[in-house]
Amino acid sequence: MKTALTVIYILTSVWSIGAIIYHGRRPSRSISWALAIIFLPYLGAALYYLFGMNRRKFKFFNTKEFDKRNKYTHPKISAQEKFLTHFDDDIRKERLNRLIETNSDSTAKKGNSITALQDGGETFNVLFKAMEKAEKFIHVQYYILERGYLLDKMLELFKRKIREGVEVRIIYDSLGSYKLRGRPRKEFEDIGVKIYPIMPIRLTNLLFSLNFRNHRKIVIIDNKIAFTGGVNVSDKYISRKNELGKWKDIHLRLEGPIVNDLHLIFLKDYFFASNKEDFHIDDYLTEQQKAGNVNAQLVAGGPDSKHPTIMQQYLGMMNQAQESIRIANPYFVPGEAFLENLKIVAMEGVEIRLLVPKKSDSQAAKFAMLSHFEELLEVGVKIYFRDDFSHSKIMIVDDDLVSIGSGNFDIRSFELNYETNILIYNKEITTEMIGEFEKLCEKADLVTLERYQNRTIWLRFLEGLFKFFKPII
Repeated sequence: MKTALTVIYILTSVWSIGAIIYHGRRPSRSISWALAIIFLPYLGAALYYLFGMNRRKFKFFNTKEFDKRNKYTHPKISAQEKFLTHFDDDIRKERLNRLIETNSDSTAKKGNSITALQDGGETFNVLFKAMEKAEKFIHVQYYILERGYLLDKMLELFKRKIREGVEVRIIYDSLGSYKLRGRPRKEFEDIGVKIYPIMPIRLTNLLFSLNFRNHRKIVIIDNKIAFTGGVNVSDKYISRKNELGKWKDIHLRLEGPIVNDLHLIFLKDYFFASNKEDFHIDDYLTEQQKAGNVNAQLVAGGPDSKHPTIMQQYLGMMNQAQESIRIANPYFVPGEAFLENLKIVAMEGVEIRLLVPKKSDSQAAKFAMLSHFEELLEVGVKIYFRDDFSHSKIMIVDDDLVSIGSGNFDIRSFELNYETNILIYNKEITTEMIGEFEKLCEKADLVTLERYQNRTIWLRFLEGLFKFFKPII
């Protein structure tokens, strides 16, 4: 038995170190993982497989079959080409457009109508009203579907719509919505909803998929109206009866050609989650009409994307800034490359404001985030603590670029999660977002470098400790 365990240890260690050498991108990180494998028998290799492997070299599912189905829909939606936008008079925007087109296969489109919904109450009021008017189908995707008033209301609404002949499909992240297993999920199945978990957690795939989650929030109604952003289906967004009070977040209501781009992401995820359910894509992707005057671009990425899409989007926006950058996020724990870039832009004279909640639903993420604040304050970044808990993921550049979506400013969203953001090239919406941001900053607590340097030794220790866990927080 002992000999067998020794052989297993040697084989897994050799395989793991070989994988590090072959797939490793950053020497310092590769060395750390190699040492963990050597000095933590069995555990080191398991941790590397869970949290350290470069998944960008692999594919979670093969999209060739889906793409084949999608080919014959192109003539039907080829009118989308008339909505393509090129910013010939603004090289900043055109460079950003090309970057995202390269790494997300999505081009900026004109003719959209976009409404920013500022909190959970407003979001669900508008969402449920749109669902009530559905005539053909409702497609739903969330990271968290949590039992409570909102989910019960959604269930009752779907009962009525299915009786009217409306198709309802739901996909959800199996870890984020782990409480949906069993009876809660069966309640949806019993009324005729086609509902599937994404990457279900099973013993057979535990090491392969546990650390890679689908963090997207998408609703498509009749391919006419779409919703996306940061809000999950949870009573935390409408009720103060929890430890952090009522959660704040921003969501988007969309109409126009951007709806097809977002819907295609849902359909790909659904095709995967349902184990390739047989459906005709052209029944759901239809020709779009002009709905407004907003230029917008879908940014979608995940661990099997060719490039770290969300990180590149934020870096691209940062590097286009001429005057100001405003960021609001509860989990500001980016990698070193992002932080260095942010510091360089600050030292070049661009005003940078970072708005984060004083309280957090993750103490580990909070301390890891705090560990970077001193170096940011030293180069002039203004950091504000807000008293309520905000779950928003927003980046505003100058007065004409804003990104809103599910992607946090952390390594998990950059490398490990499937995410969707909407990049909006529009002064009116950006000005609206700046106004909301400034109101929040006026009420928030501005942190000074002197005050931050006087924090306790214990706090410094916790920051240093949790900084090591940034890649998995």
